[in-house]
Amino acid sequence: MGDPGHLTTLLPPLPERMRPLTLDGYAGQRHLVGPGCVLRNMLESGSISSFILWGPPGTGKTTLARIVANSAGRDFYTLSAVSAGVKDVREVLDKARADRNSVFSANKKGAPILFIDEIHRFSKSQQDALLGAVEEGLVVLIGATTENPSFEVINPLLSRCQVFILQSLDTDDLLALLDRALKTDSVLSGKDITVKETEALLRFSGGDARKLLNALEIVVDASPKDKPIVIDNKAVGQYLQENVARYDKGGEMHYDVISAFIKSVRGSDPNAAVYYLARMLDGGEDPLFIARRLCILAAEDIGLANPNALLLADSCFRIVNSIGMPEARIPLSETAIYLASSPKSNSAYMAIDAAFAAVKENPTASVPLYLRNAPTELMSKIGYADGYMYAHDYPGHFVDLEFLPENLKGSVFYNPAENKHEATLKAYLTACWPKYYGSKK
Repeated sequence: MGDPGHLTTLLPPLPERMRPLTLDGYAGQRHLVGPGCVLRNMLESGSISSFILWGPPGTGKTTLARIVANSAGRDFYTLSAVSAGVKDVREVLDKARADRNSVFSANKKGAPILFIDEIHRFSKSQQDALLGAVEEGLVVLIGATTENPSFEVINPLLSRCQVFILQSLDTDDLLALLDRALKTDSVLSGKDITVKETEALLRFSGGDARKLLNALEIVVDASPKDKPIVIDNKAVGQYLQENVARYDKGGEMHYDVISAFIKSVRGSDPNAAVYYLARMLDGGEDPLFIARRLCILAAEDIGLANPNALLLADSCFRIVNSIGMPEARIPLSETAIYLASSPKSNSAYMAIDAAFAAVKENPTASVPLYLRNAPTELMSKIGYADGYMYAHDYPGHFVDLEFLPENLKGSVFYNPAENKHEATLKAYLTACWPKYYGSKK
């Protein structure tokens, strides 16, 4: 007979063994599953609607979907967007439709739950295939994504789903999960394990429950078998050294590196920018995530100092989407270096935020009558469009006409920054609006 210890290799990994079946054993996300919170209320009422779980890896998206299905007593179908195609989606929907029409359907508690992991990887056609089934209530859709669903999920489908944001687990959540694993897991609870220090484990996990449990299992398995197991920072560092050193796409280091990348470009350091770009790509970061960040950065931090920056960033996003890795590293590098080397201005960003603030303070400010359309005779009679002057009929294609609502008259939202391109804009605005931008020269 073989070594009994070898039987542990037949067991699922620790994160799978620790997956809870009810909310009582669920770690974190108290803003969603705590007493009186939205998902707990949904389960307690039995009225389950479609939703998307958006959050970093290891925050419990898959576990939460399974708990919802288990608690509601619903059939549960699961697909991974990495491997499933339109055919797979339609097969699941056909099965759900057949089950609904079955003579035994009266005993069921409601529409089955279809869980799609990494829904952001589904193409438009795959998402379109889901739309009708969600609309007719054939299935309750639960999607999981690490990417912003506003960018990755088609609007018709997104509008039919609530979006719940999951957060990285905090220290208390992780320590509670660690304690529960040591006390209740069928393997770990039978070992002599002492935890002296947890800083390295927590640092490695980066708020990711799966990483924490995987790290714990690695350390335990790698420890000497003939003596009690002591978990401290030194042991964790020794056994996880290679993993800790690498870029962590889903954990805390992910946010540190992307932050350093953005700040390097904003700070006009092309060398640091391309270094952090290489670090992200080497660590497996989604190149489209980086390309989106470059588009945002081009508009927010370079803006009108060099409008071509946004055009290049947009082209980069399209090219990366077309060619993929490894070739995508080249246009990403070109764009990052160009943006880092470009003059900077956040004037457009500041202008729109100032305008939003004015809208919040004056949400119903009246548009002047002379700026309104007058498509009917009645509107013309009451003054709509009366007094409007068509700019192109006047010298310099300009008229001194007040365009803001009366109570916002004189507001200045756009303040040109000090750079060559905006100096030209400022000169024009000063000539047109000396009362706002200075005196005519």
